[in-house]
Amino acid sequence: MNTVKDYMRDDKLRHELNDLTDKTFGFDFESWVSNGYFQGDYIPYSLEETGRMLSNASANIMDFEQCGEHKRYIQIGTVMTDESKRKLGLASSLIKQIIEAYKMECDGFYLFANLSALGFYKKMGFEECMQYRYSLKREVFSELDSVKKGGLIKVEVTDKSLKKKYLDYVKNSAVNAALDQKNKYGLQLFYTADFENVYYSDSLDCFVVIDRQDDTIMLQSIIAKKEIDLKEFILQMDLTGTQLQLGFAPLNRADLFDAERYDGEDDYRLMILGKELRSIEEKKLYFPELSHA
Repeated sequence: MNTVKDYMRDDKLRHELNDLTDKTFGFDFESWVSNGYFQGDYIPYSLEETGRMLSNASANIMDFEQCGEHKRYIQIGTVMTDESKRKLGLASSLIKQIIEAYKMECDGFYLFANLSALGFYKKMGFEECMQYRYSLKREVFSELDSVKKGGLIKVEVTDKSLKKKYLDYVKNSAVNAALDQKNKYGLQLFYTADFENVYYSDSLDCFVVIDRQDDTIMLQSIIAKKEIDLKEFILQMDLTGTQLQLGFAPLNRADLFDAERYDGEDDYRLMILGKELRSIEEKKLYFPELSHA
């Protein structure tokens, strides 16, 4: 069994990783890499044997602007082991390698753990951490819903000019969240390369990613080369629904939003390793939805 790492541009090893990722999570990295969206910030640590990837844990180098300060965290993701090799300590050995490799180069480690794996991560020294999720106040929602809307353009994947502009803005984006990933290009494109939910505001010169979940409008990210006033942007949105929720902690106009403690509900728990990361809960922050690796 061989340990291999940082091999995303090695076709043979990446294809082995893709096989395991597809079996475990139902996706692969092929188009992400072939389209040039991979930027080197995703670093897999894997165990490989006779042409088959058996286990993996990946280090994601995350540079954040956190309330005006630079923070470098390592997000551990894509933790998986082939079904035939589980409960042998393979994934934990890879996570320990990541921690050892980066402990002097970052402000802490974090991951989003499946509920069934909480005990596994706690044994490794991780602790649970609460985030705060932001929703537009009901009275503000009603007030802004009555204002005439307009100005958002749906970005089509066939619109080469607007697509090129989006890629440039993602790569050179200004801070628009209280906790904003600076090196967001790779992950932002992992989630939005199909442009299904990407919109453009000509008057504000910004892009946004908007999803809907039942009657809730999800404003997932704002991409611009300048700080965007949230109220000015929301005035352009069609607020058909009952609630507007942010996929990030607001940088401005926080008075318009209710902040609620969020533990991940049935999806995950945020697990942290390192005192610096306790500031996420203390400062009522939220890791951007599109920064999850």
